[in-house]
Amino acid sequence: MLTYAGAQARHILPTVAGRIPQHFIDELIARADIVELIGSRVPLKKAGKEFKACCPFHGEKTPSFHVVPDKQFYHCFGCGVHGTAITFLMDHDHLSFVEAVEDLAARVGLEVPREEQPGARQAPPTDALFALLDKTAELYRRALMDSERAKDYFKARGLTGETAAKFSLGYAPDAWDYVLQQFGASEAERLKLLQVGLVIERERKTGVHPGYYDRFRDRVMFPIRDARGRTIGFGGRVLDKGEPKYLNSPETELFHKGRELYGLYEARQASRTLTRLLIVEGYMDVVRLHQAGITYAVATLGTATTPEHLSRVFRICNELIFCFDGDRAGRAAAWRALENSLGQVREGRQLRFLLLPDGHDPDSLVGEEGREAFEKRLATQAIPLSEYFIAHLRSQVDIDTVDGRARFGELAKPLLERIPAGIYRELLGDEIAKVVRLDPRRLAAALKTGTPHSGPASPAGERKPAPPPVKKPAAGGRRNLVRQAVQLLVHYPGIADKVSDLTALRALDRPGIPLIVQLVEELHDQPCDKTAVLLERWRGRPDVEHLEKLALMPLYIEDQAGAAQELLGALERLLKEDETQRQYQDLLTRHKRAGAADGENAEIEPPGRN
Repeated sequence: MLTYAGAQARHILPTVAGRIPQHFIDELIARADIVELIGSRVPLKKAGKEFKACCPFHGEKTPSFHVVPDKQFYHCFGCGVHGTAITFLMDHDHLSFVEAVEDLAARVGLEVPREEQPGARQAPPTDALFALLDKTAELYRRALMDSERAKDYFKARGLTGETAAKFSLGYAPDAWDYVLQQFGASEAERLKLLQVGLVIERERKTGVHPGYYDRFRDRVMFPIRDARGRTIGFGGRVLDKGEPKYLNSPETELFHKGRELYGLYEARQASRTLTRLLIVEGYMDVVRLHQAGITYAVATLGTATTPEHLSRVFRICNELIFCFDGDRAGRAAAWRALENSLGQVREGRQLRFLLLPDGHDPDSLVGEEGREAFEKRLATQAIPLSEYFIAHLRSQVDIDTVDGRARFGELAKPLLERIPAGIYRELLGDEIAKVVRLDPRRLAAALKTGTPHSGPASPAGERKPAPPPVKKPAAGGRRNLVRQAVQLLVHYPGIADKVSDLTALRALDRPGIPLIVQLVEELHDQPCDKTAVLLERWRGRPDVEHLEKLALMPLYIEDQAGAAQELLGALERLLKEDETQRQYQDLLTRHKRAGAADGENAEIEPPGRN
């Protein structure tokens, strides 16, 4: 049964800097292309007016995940997940509501506005830490402007002032307390510097209060920024000889090396619709590539590429190219990247590997040959993961012998098992079978990796039954007019303007009527024509679950004009029902008053209700 939560304030999202107004959320949902958003993460296939795919939220063989562009809505008939573009980013990319709004806004080229509210909540403690890191980045940037030696270093590396400004490059002077003098006047401030890794605590001595010293000294500085452009850490490189050559911020509550990618913020600023990313190894590689016009380059932060890195990348685009030096260390790094990538491999995603000529890294090579030649290498020399997989394992054995081919199969087995079950794993298994010269089914049986051409299994090894087909409601029969009216408004919010007078409807005493009234009133006040926009307005209200369920139910009306006619008809019948019911109650009252003195025992037939 539909319920009514009473009058509630419209959904305005609280944030640190203010509140995101509802009209912006409406515009964001209306402008977002949910097919493009979900299609960048899940391979969609057109099916009539909708798009279908295997659900990204649960394993399945038969597609039951539907995206409805007209309503900017998605739903899986297998596991029941559903929602708007914002909901998808929250559930699939594990973002908060604020982060999802900001991510979606960046995609459509909108700046998120803020509305200051009286009595707004205090900023959380982490905001002070972000602010401290941003101020430190500015401090280092100013120090760079005052250091001819540091500026000469960047010039010698081929960087322009424009590029240095884009990446907020800086310099940490050769002093033990440069940052401490600026931002460490009190013990509380020094503890914040320690908390974000800008200073190091000296070794404690008995009875002596611990002191601190700057972590970064006499290094050119590379601020590391998160997806929102906030500084979360630093990378520092020595200017002359010294160890370590590169020094990164330690792990903090804001900075996690295995999750962040240097240059990702700048890449997303350069292009709102990234189609691919190029992963390199160093800060200077990223900066120089961006300067050359290859603005989709990013780098890991002194660590191997992790599954968490890859999961983040594939939330943004479906093509990834690893680019490593051609020496032994570069080849070892490429293979580690491949091993860590296997859990993310599936159809619809492209992973390729480019090993550069000996003696070159991306920084030097793009400086020598320029953007066009470098991108030509990417197009012609970067090989798919499957080819690199086979070539690397072949290089470990003598494939011309039975022993070598058996060894090849044993090396491939644990790697193949890391790849999620699906078409890609089956096809790669076929390629491995060709190398070992076995029928794919015999190889699968020998390696016990599962029968080829089989769908994904449940954790217990049993097949999940396909979701039951959606049945079209039988024609005719009694229908709940309140539910029908609400469903029509959810599917076609634009028809609310056809309801010109709510006076009579407000007088009805029937469950669900207040919800109809509130929907129509709010849509009169703030019109919209998309289901997703309406549902976002109701996010967080008790009735949103009912509205979402009605959004999922099929409505066999082809256009808005037909829906408007149905809505007015349903409301008219509700009013007629109420009038008939009142007449019946009046008749029943008069009948009771007359009493049974005259021996009248006839029963009064109550009116039917739909």
